[in-house]
Amino acid sequence: MPGEREFQQRIQRMGDSIQELDMITDPATRTRVKLLIQSLMELHSAGLEKALEIIFNSGEAGQPIIDRLGHDPLVGSLLVLYGLHPEDVDTRVEKAVERVRPQLRKQGSEVELLTNHDGIVALQVKVGGHACGSTTATLRAMIEDAIYEAAPDIASLQIEGLEGKPASGFIAVDALLGSAAVAARENGAD
Repeated sequence: MPGEREFQQRIQRMGDSIQELDMITDPATRTRVKLLIQSLMELHSAGLEKALEIIFNSGEAGQPIIDRLGHDPLVGSLLVLYGLHPEDVDTRVEKAVERVRPQLRKQGSEVELLTNHDGIVALQVKVGGHACGSTTATLRAMIEDAIYEAAPDIASLQIEGLEGKPASGFIAVDALLGSAAVAARENGAD
């Protein structure tokens, strides 16, 4: 059974191969290949859906099994791919934010979920006073990884509060004084 990293690499290779389909010059062949892929996806979807239905109908133990399948990184990813995950996208985003929140607090930061509806996600991050550009890049990566792992099917992700942080404490003079004041100073005027 492949590990999570190997699975992600396989998904990437599949995505690359699908993009290469558009380079097939013969339109009939391109259409047949795309139909074959679509048919396989539909077959897999129907099979997974039937398996989940059988598990659910097995009695009290069924729903907890489905929930465990949804929380497994590999199986959960497949269920998302086929639109069969037991949790909707909004719930998965909320849980991802809750999971990443303690890591952000260790970095002196807080995250607030501003919008989470129909796969449109907006977050506000409040960064500790002495965060540098590399810290904000790390925070952004932590948040994005958590959200995309839990909900790769989101439509958009906006993270406010991590943009425009300088990589060091240095602030350019023209940013403080304005470019006109700098130009005047360089020309010897006061």
